[in-house]
Amino acid sequence: MSQLFVRKSIADCEDDLVERGGLKRSLGKWHLTALGVGATIGAGIFATTGTAIVGDAMRPGAGPAIIFSFLLTALTCGFAALCYAEFAAMVPISGSAYTYAYASLGELVAWIIGWDLIIEYAVGNIGVAIGWAGYFRELLTHFGVALPAWLATDYRSAHMAVEAIAGGGASPANSYLASAVSGAPHLFGVPVIFNLPAFLIVALITVILVIGIRESANSNNAMVLLKIAIILFFCAVGATLIRPIHWHNPATGGFAPNGFKGISAGAAIIFFSYIGFDATSTAAEESRDPGRDMPFGIIMSLIICTVLYIILSVVMTGMADWRQLGTAEPMITALALADGSPALLNAARFIVALGAVIAMSSVLLVFQLGQPRIFMSMARDGLLPPFLARVHPRFKTPWIGTILTGLFVAVFAAFANIAEVVDLTNIGTLFAFVIVSVGVIVLRYKEPDRVRPFRAPLVPITPIISIISCGYLMTQLPRLTWIRFGIWLVAGLFIYFLYSVRHSRLRARARAG
Repeated sequence: MSQLFVRKSIADCEDDLVERGGLKRSLGKWHLTALGVGATIGAGIFATTGTAIVGDAMRPGAGPAIIFSFLLTALTCGFAALCYAEFAAMVPISGSAYTYAYASLGELVAWIIGWDLIIEYAVGNIGVAIGWAGYFRELLTHFGVALPAWLATDYRSAHMAVEAIAGGGASPANSYLASAVSGAPHLFGVPVIFNLPAFLIVALITVILVIGIRESANSNNAMVLLKIAIILFFCAVGATLIRPIHWHNPATGGFAPNGFKGISAGAAIIFFSYIGFDATSTAAEESRDPGRDMPFGIIMSLIICTVLYIILSVVMTGMADWRQLGTAEPMITALALADGSPALLNAARFIVALGAVIAMSSVLLVFQLGQPRIFMSMARDGLLPPFLARVHPRFKTPWIGTILTGLFVAVFAAFANIAEVVDLTNIGTLFAFVIVSVGVIVLRYKEPDRVRPFRAPLVPITPIISIISCGYLMTQLPRLTWIRFGIWLVAGLFIYFLYSVRHSRLRARARAG
């Protein structure tokens, strides 16, 4: 049992990097900041904010007090970010929380967190791709192009729409999705329904990532700058349409209609708007000066996103009755409900739809970048097959892992229902934050003299606050999410004991010694 918790020292991590050859160090602090912003601003702010404001059958809404939900989540992420920054500067190797857990808590915990990170990156990216496809479909309508529903949704969503209409929930969105059932061609008697745009965007992102990290980072930088400009455009237009009564109208429950319970539930939902800042740490091996640039990129990306989120939520809830914002496109809904020039509002809706497509494209890019590098780190350690650690001789990228990740995400994005994949993402990411925070405390105790280019302040207080706040947000998630998360971890443990235990390089060295 003691071997299950054998630690891989930081010196071993560095030796492995020298022995196997590292990735090309080509990223500066603003590249890393852009990677964090690119992963953070995307599907969350464009899609989940409406649910957080209004709530759903399982959780109360925050109402205009959504700004406090964003602050609560930002504080939680802030404490975790300080812990990530210490590790990323000290262990500048691909793998993120997986590598940090291996160096501090041992192999079994490292495997669990590596398996858990698949939820954040690959499974989460399935949801992002599906969301991207929805906005892309909306964007096409501005050009008079209408995709048939059977090419733009999944089988389960189409049948859920049919059931909703039968139950009295008729709406243009449900009618469109339901038409996939009646209009789909059949193959061997089975209706052919799949999300073609989601599949194609993942395929394109995969090709970009195989070519090289610098090209990927430069593409991401351009998308980040453009989508920030579009968000600021929405805020500028929306600021002229604000009616302050929407923030405190007694008829709609006032500023915080569901009190702190609604704010907490909203924070758990919009946590999806913050996942991604930690994706910066997966590029540590490609950072030119990780001791200085990694902490800067992680923390600065979190600050930029928090400021933008708060401004946007203030404007959005001031434009319309918060009770009507509970859609998958809350920004477009706010513009549709606002009282202003029809020409201006229609143009703004087009620009916001374009911004959502760009935003989620950059999220797809950064998350698709992160997952293969985690696989590469696990394969280097023998916990996954060695072909996942191969670096392309010309492009210097983990090309096999990138292609396999792309295939996995693209196929599931074409056929999966977004509600069934996104729920796992929040709890998986929060769990990773908890493990990293525990690791900072453990490593400070076990290796107090280790050189730390960046030190999280007030240890152990800072990581303890991170653990408690992440744990609190986890308790706000539905019971079904916990069940799915447990099943996922059990499946990972089967793989660990069937394959990884027998192929672990660290165990082999221990036996040889």
